Amino acid sequence: MLEERKIQKAKISLMRNPKFALLSGILMVGRTFVDDNTPTARTNGRDEWYGRKFINELTEKELAFVIAHEASHKMYRHLSTYRKLYDENPSLANQACDYVINLMLTDSDPEESVVVMPRYKSGDKKNEIMGLIDERFRGMNSKQVFDILKQESPSGNGGGGFDEHDWESYVEGLSDDERKELGDKIDRALREGGMLAGRMGGKMPRQISDLLEPKIDWREVLREFVASTTKGNDEYTWRKMNKRHMANDIYLPSMENESIGEVVVAIDTSGSIGIKELTEFATELASIVEVVSPEAVRVIWWDYDVHGEQYFKPEHYQDIASLLKPLGGGGTRVSCVNKYINQKKINAECVIVFTDGYVEDDIEWTIASPTLWMITENKSLQVPSGKKVMVKDD
Repeated sequence: MLEERKIQKAKISLMRNPKFALLSGILMVGRTFVDDNTPTARTNGRDEWYGRKFINELTEKELAFVIAHEASHKMYRHLSTYRKLYDENPSLANQACDYVINLMLTDSDPEESVVVMPRYKSGDKKNEIMGLIDERFRGMNSKQVFDILKQESPSGNGGGGFDEHDWESYVEGLSDDERKELGDKIDRALREGGMLAGRMGGKMPRQISDLLEPKIDWREVLREFVASTTKGNDEYTWRKMNKRHMANDIYLPSMENESIGEVVVAIDTSGSIGIKELTEFATELASIVEVVSPEAVRVIWWDYDVHGEQYFKPEHYQDIASLLKPLGGGGTRVSCVNKYINQKKINAECVIVFTDGYVEDDIEWTIASPTLWMITENKSLQVPSGKKVMVKDD
């Protein structure tokens, strides 16, 4: 059990050091295995595997680096957040995640007093660094790195790094309830680690402090935004029943408001917005507009340009989620929505932009209507006007 003791010792050294104390809770999430079938190291987002031979080839600081690396994959929830990138190109997805983590770890310990990136011990690459690291990617997240790598090597060749990422095990091996429970555990572990690091005087990297920010229920923000921007002379009428409750034999009046105009929903089809996120958003929107009952809902599909629109009237609201037909899939330029709305002279009560947030820096937005930006990934996006909310998995 020598290798198991080496791992235990390395984890304790990380927990006791102010530079890495924030990982202390994450290091306790899941199970740790040592076997002869794992070439190096890997994680499925919950558990960790380390190759017995690989462990014995590493120095204490190199092993600590590898363990902190695997814990960071769990902390950032890479295997769930960037699953779509893996489906597109597994090799580039692995590389992108590693570049982000390795920069973060080396920045945390520039003196290499606790962790050192592993080096090859023999062969043509003797003494070369095993891991992937590139100063070009400083300040970026995995999606941004992925896009650059994809431009440089569309085939995804190259590879590198010292670990594996068990994406398939995360998807197939965990039920929805287990994934929800894992997310809660990681969130609690990160907060506990953050408090411990604070007491020990450790510095918190900005990207990690972002993970600790209080979560805001985007559904509540969406409801409040639509309700507040479409206010008129609201009245309830028995002439039209509220369809949401009729299925349960509950008969309630619906809201009638002749002053409510059109709601515009501009949906980005270029980035990492998956079917799950889009379906959840559309279902929530359908519930809201059925109650508020605007004159119409205009859905605009865009990426680098606007590719089309769908126009829904009140009789469609109940089924709007199933009627959506996305168009596009190219680059990203949200200013095209601004141009489209102005050219069409669309007079909207409010505009809702649903995007991953990876858009141009110089956004042109001259629309006077109140705007809600619903961002799935790029938290750093600076919106030109209106309100911004992050759309996150529960």
